[in-house]
Amino acid sequence: MIANWTEWKQYPRASRGETIEAPIGAGLFEVRVAQTGALFAFEATDNLAQALAKISAPPKSFISWFGRRDAAMLPDLEYRTFPTSSRATAKIAFERMIDRREAYMRGAA
Repeated sequence: MIANWTEWKQYPRASRGETIEAPIGAGLFEVRVAQTGALFAFEATDNLAQALAKISAPPKSFISWFGRRDAAMLPDLEYRTFPTSSRATAKIAFERMIDRREAYMRGAA
């Protein structure tokens, strides 16, 4: 079976009681800013659901390094997953996708 990307889903907000819908297994995930399509996060991982749950905004000030990051600081995000059979397979797919993106950017420049 050949894996494919899932459809884009709205990134949940815990404050609204929403939850992440992702496999508890290896794969890739991509998170983008909903309004602009700008890449927010892209990674290969052992556990997609756990990795997506850890997404947070970078701190905006020195003080926020020591306090909890407010989930309200996150922009509206969308995510999709690419499940794989193992972390090794996920890393290979990740590297190939990075190579393709770099080749595209070189051609577009």
